Amino acid sequence: MKLEGKVALVTGASRGIGRACAVEMAREGADVAVNYRTHAGEAEEVAGLVRGLGRRALVLQGDVADRKRDREMVEAAVGHFGRLDVLVANAAYSIRKPFIQLEEPEMAEALAVTFWGVFHSCQFAARHMVERGAGGNIIVVTSPHAWLPLKNSVPYNSAKAAVNQMTLTIANELAKHRIRVNLVEPGWTDTPGERQYSTEEELIEGGRRLPLGRLARPEDIAHGVVYLASDDASYVTASNLRIDGGFVLPRPEL
Repeated sequence: MKLEGKVALVTGASRGIGRACAVEMAREGADVAVNYRTHAGEAEEVAGLVRGLGRRALVLQGDVADRKRDREMVEAAVGHFGRLDVLVANAAYSIRKPFIQLEEPEMAEALAVTFWGVFHSCQFAARHMVERGAGGNIIVVTSPHAWLPLKNSVPYNSAKAAVNQMTLTIANELAKHRIRVNLVEPGWTDTPGERQYSTEEELIEGGRRLPLGRLARPEDIAHGVVYLASDDASYVTASNLRIDGGFVLPRPEL
């Protein structure tokens, strides 16, 4: 198993990509702290799946936008498992709305969760890893929205662009501590969040038009996260692993 004996904290782990990451990491041998904000029942279900794979699980409620709670979650994971080897900073918030209709609180919430939540969780995890002195892994889930100016997504696009630059800078600073820091960039992925904005028919049709013929599944992204967290990627840092089925390839027909 690629992650045997490791401890991971996954933010936003009750649904979608975070859920798949938590389960796949457990399948590969990791104990997992499962963070959620509002879906308690689903988070407990994820923890049950982790335990069913023979690994330990800890459920941690908390909004990553709350810096104090981020510190408490890292401390709780370390206290429960004895250490923290991997952080998967996955939690994000998106609102799709035309720019001229956006309200300041909507922009602020997207930045609070999607940017500041990554900052807080990464900083507290990194402080533990540096103090422990045994290296570690930080994996930040980003998006093509970081560099594709897709319409009606100013808050999310802006937050993800800032997250990308911040993550690469963190990688530069933490390399001397043997802490590898990488980005994972999913393309269009079939998640509960995506289904807030698209019908089943739209998702099927959208997937059909991608080069590989379907939308990503959360498990596709989780496989990449496991790779980056494993010793298979021991010489990989400051990278952006794009898992998008060709989503960003030029398609003149569109």
